[in-house]
Amino acid sequence: MRAMMMQKPGQPLGLRDVPEPRPGPGQVLVRVAACAVCRTDLDVLDGELPDPKLPLILGHEIVGRVVALGVGVTGLSIGERVGIPWLAWTGRSFSS
Repeated sequence: MRAMMMQKPGQPLGLRDVPEPRPGPGQVLVRVAACAVCRTDLDVLDGELPDPKLPLILGHEIVGRVVALGVGVTGLSIGERVGIPWLAWTGRSFSS
């Protein structure tokens, strides 16, 4: 998959090809349709938060569709549209 990666604080993001992740137990793989950039992302990029795990794909507020389920995941199905929030919850899913 392609991703905009942060290699170092204060540097521009770079487009990279990275392996598609596989969901582990209790995890869900989501194909991202839209991703918000929030103040936390900008703080990390600007070097204002210490010791980010690099390289890093920024963005943690996402809307997309479930493409794979890890072992033990219940209540979601392949193709379902979901929202992934920062700290709170968005509800389980959106209507298609």
